[in-house]
Amino acid sequence: MWIFLLFALLLSPFSALGADSKSIPMGYEEARHLLNRTSFAADEDQVREFAGLTREQAVDRLLSSIRTRAQTPPPEWVDEVISLRRIRSMNKEERENLRKQYRRYGIELRAWWYQEMLSTPSPFTEKMTLFWHNHFTSSLQKVKVPQFMYHQNVLLRQYALGNFGEMLHAVSKDPAMIVYLDNVSNRKGQPNENFAREVMELFTLGEGHYTEQDVKEAARAFSGWSLDRETGRFHFYPHLHDEGLKTILGQTGNFDGDAVLDILLSKPQTAEFITTKLWREFVSPTPNPGEVKRIAALFRDSHYDIKTLMRALLTSEDFYAKENRGVLIKSPVEFIVGTLRQFNIQPSDMRPLAFVARQLGQDIFMPPNVKGWLGGESWINSNTLLIRKQLLDRLFRAREMPDESGPILERLAMENSIALQSDSDSKPNSPSDREQRRMIRLQRALNLQFDSDTWCAQFEGDLTEKQNHMTKLLLAIEPLQKPQPTTDCIEFIRQLVLDPVYQLK
Repeated sequence: MWIFLLFALLLSPFSALGADSKSIPMGYEEARHLLNRTSFAADEDQVREFAGLTREQAVDRLLSSIRTRAQTPPPEWVDEVISLRRIRSMNKEERENLRKQYRRYGIELRAWWYQEMLSTPSPFTEKMTLFWHNHFTSSLQKVKVPQFMYHQNVLLRQYALGNFGEMLHAVSKDPAMIVYLDNVSNRKGQPNENFAREVMELFTLGEGHYTEQDVKEAARAFSGWSLDRETGRFHFYPHLHDEGLKTILGQTGNFDGDAVLDILLSKPQTAEFITTKLWREFVSPTPNPGEVKRIAALFRDSHYDIKTLMRALLTSEDFYAKENRGVLIKSPVEFIVGTLRQFNIQPSDMRPLAFVARQLGQDIFMPPNVKGWLGGESWINSNTLLIRKQLLDRLFRAREMPDESGPILERLAMENSIALQSDSDSKPNSPSDREQRRMIRLQRALNLQFDSDTWCAQFEGDLTEKQNHMTKLLLAIEPLQKPQPTTDCIEFIRQLVLDPVYQLK
């Protein structure tokens, strides 16, 4: 009898552990991993707080902090009425003045979003808004009107963790999207197929799940979706709409645009396509097919509730697997914003950040094409890696540099305004020597001040314990080069951020 009792006692802890595994706290490393992937940088205090939560509790806390509006006041011009009819009637001089004004607005728009990303209490919201910005792409280069791009950004934030189906319907009628994918000129008898093609290939189904005939038929359904010439807002023109029968993905009817979107949402491929894309953004470059199908089914069954998808993704075993840590490369925006947030650095002006990010290959509100930024290894080459290193090197030598803020900042920011919105053929990831020198001057003009004493004081223990803790916080995996012993905290930080692993998340 005592033998059976002994076995029961030996096995009971394991049975309890298996039955109650969801109640186990995450611990520091998992908390840091979760926060680093869902924000721009893991904050030490928040990591400690989340370490005592279970995975489910931690993810629910993140999801409960989501905001649908930005806290940063927008530029004063965002609600100006856009009369397309008036713009079309302008003379050459008026058009040139408007072009200069819109160029200035574009710079201010970028600065506004950078400020929001730096100061938001919900960085997860901005990470998701940035993701959707690269999914439902539109670009100032073609749209031209900064007001349209601002309101698209507002729309993407509103639905960032809301309902994908509702977002799809809303963004399909968004003025920036109407202009960017040429639906403004889609009319009966002269269908424009651009939007119909991209809504299938890039927004919902993915390649291989539709035919050219489906595209042609869907384009007819979206005819008449355009803009009001006096207000610049979405307007449906019945006399421009093709009322004929259309056959799309095996279904026949007198479909309009909304009906087509509902057909796309009814296909399981849509849920799998979105899930796969979010997997690559938050988990790893190589999705697990079985897990993708499982999570996509939950997503579809929830009627496309994005929170349901993200909760399943961020609590999955794959998300926390050690082999999936440090396998994603920080985008330029994540790299810049994450570094500034991590070290509590507030630039005196946000506009130069846009120029630096452009040189690194990511100019917000200006994705390269309808497919958006490729991400991953495309972020890194000999030029962009050098620029990243230069920025970090100067940032953590700030106390050795003279104060060059003031009028020079305004001059340099405006000097680069053309570069931020030019239609030139120069490649952002291949800057000329002149552009590199200009960027370095901009970095200095930012006058970024890092309070190393305050930042380093948050870590407890002796020197070795503090430095081990810093390493765990700043690097997703072990550094490639072991830091050299030093009692200078800022020098130790420099060694960590200049290690190639700092570029990973």
